[in-house]
Amino acid sequence: MIVYVDSSVVLRVVLRAAGSLSEWNRIDRFVSSALLSVECLRTIHRLHVFEPLADDELAVRIEATEKVLANVELVGLDRIVLERASGSFALPVKTLDAIHLATAILWREREQPDVVFATHDKQFGLAARASGFPVIGV
Repeated sequence: MIVYVDSSVVLRVVLRAAGSLSEWNRIDRFVSSALLSVECLRTIHRLHVFEPLADDELAVRIEATEKVLANVELVGLDRIVLERASGSFALPVKTLDAIHLATAILWREREQPDVVFATHDKQFGLAARASGFPVIGV
């Protein structure tokens, strides 16, 4: 199974949070926007300050994130992605979600029409479904 993952999916795995994607171990190929690494690492650093996440736990979570990201094909941000993200979608989406959705749509058009979209964000999952993706995680 080829899956476009958003940060909600990766973070639940990395943070060992309840409700992690049950299909995670059945995924053959992971794809996402280059935004994924920024979103995940910013969240972990924020947790370090506000939760607080202990220093040793911070190091463990950063290492776990980097290990997961090493197995994700990260698609770069370019003018075409940003133009597509600036346009309209079938349902309203937030800015970073628009970039993810635009990336997934373009990747699907260029690489693999059978890509599945994974998110734990219900509204984002609806937008992905409205864009023609099978959706898991919600």
